[in-house]
Amino acid sequence: MSITQSDVLYTAVATAENGRDGRVATNDGKLDVVVNPPKEMGGSGEGTNPEQLFAAGYSACFQGALGVVARQEGADISGSTVTAEVGIGKNADGFGIIVKISAKIPNVSAATAKELVEKAHQVCPYSKATRGNITVDLDVA
Repeated sequence: MSITQSDVLYTAVATAENGRDGRVATNDGKLDVVVNPPKEMGGSGEGTNPEQLFAAGYSACFQGALGVVARQEGADISGSTVTAEVGIGKNADGFGIIVKISAKIPNVSAATAKELVEKAHQVCPYSKATRGNITVDLDVA
């Protein structure tokens, strides 16, 4: 279910210069990074890239969703981590991305961890935004 502008609690604002080979900064100055294509895509690889930024945002958001689900279920997820791997490659109409979310949740059983990750995937805003648009694989270690 989508939200309306009146539902918005916070809006992040970032501006890019020169696309994948330039600079990205937020309006509040908290993020200001050089972006360069990775060496694997013919770039210098000296700066960060959009896929790394997306992976950072997705992993943090998913970890937050995992916390919400764990509180609802009464599960202990202390010491847990979420890693997002964002791959980019050519597809029929240019380029596309694929994501793998890996969660390590040491204080619960493997079955409980899997259930928590699947529930987090249903409530995470990044997961909702990408659902039906890209492949997102879930992995529980």
